[in-house]
Amino acid sequence: MISERCSVLKPFYVMEILERAKELERSGRQIIHLEIGEPDFDTPECVKKAAIQAIEQGLTHYTHSLGIPELRQAVCRHYKRTYNVTIDPDQVLVTSGTSPAMFMVFSALLHPGDQVIMSDPHYACYPGFICFAGGEPVKIRVREETGFQLSREEVQKHITSRTKGIFINSPCNPTGNVTPPEILQELAQLGPCIISDEIYHGLVYEGKEHSILEFTDNAFVLNGFSKSYAMTGWRLGYVIAPKSFVRSLQIVHQNFFISANSVAQWAGVAALDQAGPDVARMRGIYNERRKYLLKRLTSMGFGVTVKPTGAFYVLANAEFLSKNSYDLAFDILEKAGVGVAPGIDFGQGAQGYLRFSYASSLENIKAGMDRLEEYVQDMK
Repeated sequence: MISERCSVLKPFYVMEILERAKELERSGRQIIHLEIGEPDFDTPECVKKAAIQAIEQGLTHYTHSLGIPELRQAVCRHYKRTYNVTIDPDQVLVTSGTSPAMFMVFSALLHPGDQVIMSDPHYACYPGFICFAGGEPVKIRVREETGFQLSREEVQKHITSRTKGIFINSPCNPTGNVTPPEILQELAQLGPCIISDEIYHGLVYEGKEHSILEFTDNAFVLNGFSKSYAMTGWRLGYVIAPKSFVRSLQIVHQNFFISANSVAQWAGVAALDQAGPDVARMRGIYNERRKYLLKRLTSMGFGVTVKPTGAFYVLANAEFLSKNSYDLAFDILEKAGVGVAPGIDFGQGAQGYLRFSYASSLENIKAGMDRLEEYVQDMK
């Protein structure tokens, strides 16, 4: 009999769309992929060279369970340079991507029945991490009209004696919206610790992103290299934690993961210290795609009340086509050959929406929008 811990996990619908798309491709169909949030850029040259050098120097063994000192120091320099916050290298634990970081944070933070407040919509896998650790996600519906932002007032209403944290994600997957600094400050003052997923930092096109560490030390920061540095396959991330939690996180890491990939860690040092111009170049191209995608979607009738300014997603209201985003996404895939993510993957608050990723070439986005426009016209 399968454990309750596993049986409560729901499928990741984006992956089911992708898997069906791959089946169609094997049968000879040409599919335009706008469902997956994976950069189409190659990893920056300076990062690849650092990895090759690490291999040639034999830096291919287990590392310290917290990560190599050079990378933890580079993370601290990055946060000082970008946000003017001072972090001790001993607060940084390097992981094989942000998913293990989340697993460890909630394992260390939550007792059975403890609650974590989050927005709805939210990244599809957040509730699973919390439930797997024995916690309970408390979802607050946020609205398109306000840019899908949490408010101090709504969060405060949901805080109880069981509340252990408030989970935020800015820039946000799936909405692409950036949380203003005044909201971050208000949330930081509410009392519970903040768990801040900052994986899309570096990919903001209007204004500036802010780290939660600018407003409080009572926070866990999740970050990594997959998105802004185009390093998804390198599986490299980190968590910045309050000092009182570091030893517990380290013990969990030792037991379940030992250490992050040694070669990837040396590549991460180069990414933080040398790849700034590459990130700026990619960001400029993403911005061109963002503007084009928004223009095409709104011209077809998709609703985007507050335009997204970060990450590489647009969450568009598609209720004029169907209120069932799951069926709609599969119908678009089968009939138009365009892969998009159903909003329901990201919570009930995104039912009736579709998420479009512009982590694909402008040529592909144009082709996908042309196909989608034909689909929409046929539906009317």
